[in-house]
Amino acid sequence: MAEKKSGVAEKGKRMTLGLVQISGNCLRPEKFTRLVAMIGEAAEKGAQVVVLPELMLHDYFCIEEHSAHFDLAHGLEAEPMRKLADKAREHKVVLVAPFFEKRAPGLYHNSAAVYEADGKLAGVYRKMHIPDDPGFYEKYYFTPGDLGFKNFATSRGNVGVLICWDQWFPEGARLTAMQGAEVLCYPTAIGWDAEETQALQPEERQALHDKQLDAWVTMHRSHAIANGVYVTAVNRVGREGHLQFWGNSMVCDPGGEIIGRLGADEEAILVVDCPIDDIETTRRTWPFLRDRRIDGYDGLLRRFLV
Repeated sequence: MAEKKSGVAEKGKRMTLGLVQISGNCLRPEKFTRLVAMIGEAAEKGAQVVVLPELMLHDYFCIEEHSAHFDLAHGLEAEPMRKLADKAREHKVVLVAPFFEKRAPGLYHNSAAVYEADGKLAGVYRKMHIPDDPGFYEKYYFTPGDLGFKNFATSRGNVGVLICWDQWFPEGARLTAMQGAEVLCYPTAIGWDAEETQALQPEERQALHDKQLDAWVTMHRSHAIANGVYVTAVNRVGREGHLQFWGNSMVCDPGGEIIGRLGADEEAILVVDCPIDDIETTRRTWPFLRDRRIDGYDGLLRRFLV
């Protein structure tokens, strides 16, 4: 496994990100065919690192609590994961492939495998922050990750991986960036809850939707700015039960500018070129890492301070 620290990026280095925005249940044969075709299309357009949405092989089963859904879990040896590794090798891309991991009987994680451009496993990230909200009953299914926050030093660059709910926590972004990640990748399954807003008037509903989406976008931009790194969120799309996934997969540069973004409803590919030198330039202008007061942050290890 090749996760670890970074050195200094070579001058002129670039990383081209490929985002595959797709609806769930990609285990269905026709849907899996479309998924791998989109990976290939991203590679043809120049992608070096391809990122897939959270739990994209299945429906978003966390919309309910049902023990039968545990049967969906599998390990890295499962056929779909082997095929995805083959596609990474075939297209010579680093592939971030989320999956419902069965670690042991009764022990499951929301995870992402990172495959190198030769198809070998670079490592696995297990989602650290697990939500429990109506329609997002993930604590019923997933054990919190125990591998920590991770940067994977791949042949295409330093790739940090976090998953969905992790995106609301600045600590995870910071700790991943501090390991040398040049891009923070957030495979995601997030959307609007129709049941939450059914009593609202249309204009009130739209205002709430806009506010929630803007908060999500703002968090990713803030991670990019605070850490001086590229950030990409790759969301799923489509309606599942009372959840409408909002797409909007995007890439932010180290200054927080959105340099590529997809729509709310479309299954689509986005390929964005990322000059890694911009990390150094941005951090010289905004030296947040230099000015961190690590001697004053002990309180972060406590739940609350009063």
